Amino acid sequence: MPSKVRRLIILGAAGRDFHDFNTVWRDDPSIEVVAFTATQIPDIAGRTYPPALSGPRYPRGVPIYAETELPKLIREHDVDLVAIAYSDLPHQEVMHKAALTNACGADFIMLGSARTMLRSGRPVVAVCAVRTGCGKSQTTRAVAKILKDAGRRIAAVRHPMPYGELSRQVCQRFASLADLDTHHCTIEEREEYEPHIVAGNLVFAGIDYAQILRAAEAEADVILWDGGNNDAPFFKPDLFITVVDPHRPGHERAYYPGETNLRMADVVVVNKVDTADAAAVDTVLSNVAAVNPGATVIRARSPVSVDQPEAIRGRRVLVLEDGPTVTHGEMRYGAGHIAARQFGAASIVDPRPHAVGSIRETFARYTHVTEVLPAMGYGARQIAELEQTINATPCDVVLIGTPIDLGRMLKINKPHVRVTYELDEVEPGRLAAAVQRVLSGR
Repeated sequence: MPSKVRRLIILGAAGRDFHDFNTVWRDDPSIEVVAFTATQIPDIAGRTYPPALSGPRYPRGVPIYAETELPKLIREHDVDLVAIAYSDLPHQEVMHKAALTNACGADFIMLGSARTMLRSGRPVVAVCAVRTGCGKSQTTRAVAKILKDAGRRIAAVRHPMPYGELSRQVCQRFASLADLDTHHCTIEEREEYEPHIVAGNLVFAGIDYAQILRAAEAEADVILWDGGNNDAPFFKPDLFITVVDPHRPGHERAYYPGETNLRMADVVVVNKVDTADAAAVDTVLSNVAAVNPGATVIRARSPVSVDQPEAIRGRRVLVLEDGPTVTHGEMRYGAGHIAARQFGAASIVDPRPHAVGSIRETFARYTHVTEVLPAMGYGARQIAELEQTINATPCDVVLIGTPIDLGRMLKINKPHVRVTYELDEVEPGRLAAAVQRVLSGR
């Protein structure tokens, strides 16, 4: 007698969920995926994972619903399995979702790395983190420079951010800033791709990472996985680098799948030691030693700099920070706020009374954010509302702490100053040594 086909719902946020489907379940005859659910990212629910990506077993695609509909979906579709497939969740919240799933009668599962990591014929260096906003971007840029200085051609493959038309985002290649416009990139996408492009790095992203991997391998000697949030890499790494943040001590052991990244790391970068409390740094170091005593631990600073420090001193400053870092990353501040204090701002203006539309909704949802403005920009409407909020906020100068200069994208009606930051090892050369060991080994 043939075994029963099990019906599955994938809990996601337009990234890991699509990868797990493509890699594990799309062609599995024992599983029928009845739906994705969506959270964290606006305007994903109500769409369909298209037939061009879902394959012949799903000729009408796979519908995407809001995660709040999970109990109803389990009941109406007689669901057997629910899989968690998105990142930066407290361990307790993951178990709340498991309890809800089990109470509705379904099994709750999470896939292990062996089933979801694709293998490459090229060396793979992965940069991941234990939380959103730990400093993956500057760490990845530092690794890219090390590889290029060693004479290697690199392709940076970025964790997915498919916020547009999914069927057009299967495999995206970014070699110039014009490519960002061609692909109609959001602020969130530009923040990750643009610094690589400016540094001369080739970038790939999209939805089908088997196809993306083949494209990257055709143009590079080394694949550099640039992780998103605190998700695990989609490619099996030869060198696994995990970044931890002493501004949030204890989070390295309290969030999913960040703790997985910490346990799997070959190298742990303890970032921002220049601005964190010494006791917090010690807590993080102790937790790293307890969880992964064999890892190489590298301490690093993340110093901020600005192009016009005189424009900040004594002024009323509106601080614009990276959106994900201060929203679901739960940071109350970022590089912009640190720069405002460091360079002598008279005051930091509260943007909340002046927020409009979805920006106001962001403040209502993330109540810990009080002194900074998250640079939310998942679509044209939200970008326009961000611009309106900035222009309505009374201040002398806008301090832009995002990874790209939003002053070039937005029409800001007041002076604005850019904050930049790079990785600075306390003991220079240790990251390069770790990378070189892998290159020599392959």
